[in-house]
Amino acid sequence: MKYLILVLIMTVAIFQSNAKTENELCKNPLIHADVPDMSMIRVGDTYYMSSTTMHMNPGVPIMKSKDLVNWEIVNYAYETLGDVDALNLENGKSAYGRGSWASNLRYHEETYYVSTFSSTTGKTYIFSTKDIEHGTWKRQSFEPSYHDNTIFFDDDGNVYMIWGNGKLFIAELKEDLSGVKEGTQKVLIENASAPAGDNIMLGAEGAQLFKVDGKYYMFVITWPRGGMRTVVIHRADDIHGPWEGRVALQDKGVAQGGMIDTPEGRWFSYLFRDNGAVGRIPYLVPLKWENGWPVLGVDGKVPETLDLPASKGLIPGIVASDDFKRKRKEADLPLVWQWNHNPDNSLWSVRERKGYLRLITGKVVDELEEARNTLTQRTIGPECTGITSIDVSNMKDGDIAGLTAFQSKYGQVGVKYENGEKFVVMISAETGEPVELERVPLEQDEVHLKIECDYRNRADIAYFYYSLDGKNWTEIGEPLNMQYTLEHFMGCRFGLYNYTTQTPGGFVDFDYFKIDNQISK
Repeated sequence: MKYLILVLIMTVAIFQSNAKTENELCKNPLIHADVPDMSMIRVGDTYYMSSTTMHMNPGVPIMKSKDLVNWEIVNYAYETLGDVDALNLENGKSAYGRGSWASNLRYHEETYYVSTFSSTTGKTYIFSTKDIEHGTWKRQSFEPSYHDNTIFFDDDGNVYMIWGNGKLFIAELKEDLSGVKEGTQKVLIENASAPAGDNIMLGAEGAQLFKVDGKYYMFVITWPRGGMRTVVIHRADDIHGPWEGRVALQDKGVAQGGMIDTPEGRWFSYLFRDNGAVGRIPYLVPLKWENGWPVLGVDGKVPETLDLPASKGLIPGIVASDDFKRKRKEADLPLVWQWNHNPDNSLWSVRERKGYLRLITGKVVDELEEARNTLTQRTIGPECTGITSIDVSNMKDGDIAGLTAFQSKYGQVGVKYENGEKFVVMISAETGEPVELERVPLEQDEVHLKIECDYRNRADIAYFYYSLDGKNWTEIGEPLNMQYTLEHFMGCRFGLYNYTTQTPGGFVDFDYFKIDNQISK
C-alpha cells in the first residue's frame, strides 16, 4: 500500500512538473497582433526586428527582444515618409494600404540599415543609424520603387539589392548606397515560385537573403492556386547562382520571413500568418540543418509550443495604456502610438492641458476615414478592450469625436454635436458606407467610451459601449463584424479621433486610454 501511495505521489509530481514546464514555454503565435513582413537580426545577445505599418506614421517600427519572444517597440525608421497629398490625406487622396511596405533590417560594420520601398512615392529607401534604439536615421532614397527588396552586404565588400515578384532581380548598390550601379541589374532567378508548382496565385516575393557557412540562402513566399501560403528556400554557392530551390514549409499558411540563430547556436525561422481582422501575426518555427539545407518545423508542421521562455504579454511592449501625463523632457507620444497618416502637428497637443490629449478639428470631411490626426495603436488577440474618457465641452456643430475600431469597414462610438445638442452615437461602416445605428442624448460634458474586440476562434466581433460615470456601461448600436480588407492592408486598430463635418476649430480632450487583454463577454 505504501508503495502504491508513493507511486501516486510521484505520478502527480511528474504531472505537475510537466504542466509547469508547459506553462513556461513560448506558444505560437509569437505575437497575437498585426506585425507582418518581419525582418530580424541578432547583435550579440540582443534581437531586433522591423515590420510594416503601411500608411501609419511614424513608420517602420523597430522592436527589441532579449529572448526572441518578448518584444518592445524601441524606435521608428522615419517620422514621415514624404510630403505628398496621399501621405497627408489631402485633396481627396490617401495612402491607406500603401505608404511603405516590407522592410529589410541589417547590421554591418557597427551600423544598422533598414531598406524599404513605397509605391506611394515611387521610391526605394535606405535608412541607417549607429544607435538603433535611440538614434535618428539617415535617409537615402532613389527611384524606382524596388518591390519587397532585401539589402545584402557580402563578405567581399560588395553591397547588393534583390527584389521582385515571381522573377527576382539583383543589382549592386553604389558605395554610398544612393542607388544601383549602372549596368549591374540582371535577373537572378527567373521563376522563384517554381519549386511550389506551375499553378501559382502569388508569385514568389518577400525575398530575404542570408549567408551561412559560405552558402547563400534566399527565403521567399509563394501561393499555389488552391493551396496555401508557402515558404520556398533557394540555395547557391555564389550569389549570382546557379540557384536551386525547394518547398520548405506548407502548414497553416504560415509563411514569409527568414531565419535567425541564438547565441547558443539554435536556429529558428520567423514567419507570419494571415489571421483575420486582428491582422498578420508572427510565428516562430524551429529550424534544423540537414545536408546544407534549413529544414523548417517539426515533421513539417508549425508547433504550438517552443522551447523558449513564455510570453509576458503584449502590454506594454507592443500596446500600452496612456494617461497622457507628460514630464517636461518626455516625448509627447509613447512609441505604441501611430497617426493614421502624416499628422498636422498644429492640431494636437498633450501640453495645452496637463494630463490630456487634445485633438482639434481641421478640414471639413464627411466621415472618419477622411479625417487626419486619428491616433491609433494595435488591437491584440485573442481578446482585448480599449477604453477612453473624453471632455466634449468645446465641440462645435458638426463635430464627431470618440473611439474607433479602425479598418476600412470600421466601427466608432463617440459624441456628435448637432444643432446645439450632443449625442452619444455608434456608427458602423460594415457595409462599406458609414451608418449611424443608434444615438442617445448626452446632458454632460464628459463621457467614457469602450470597445471590446473578440478574436477568439476567429470570431472577429467588436462591441461598443458608453458610460456616464466610468463604472456602469451600456452597449450601443450593433456589434461590428470586423474584417481584414486590402484597402487598409492591416489589422483592426484602436483609434482616438475628432473631425468636423461643418466648422473647423472645435476641440476635445481625451483624459486617458486604457487597454486590457480581456473582454467582459
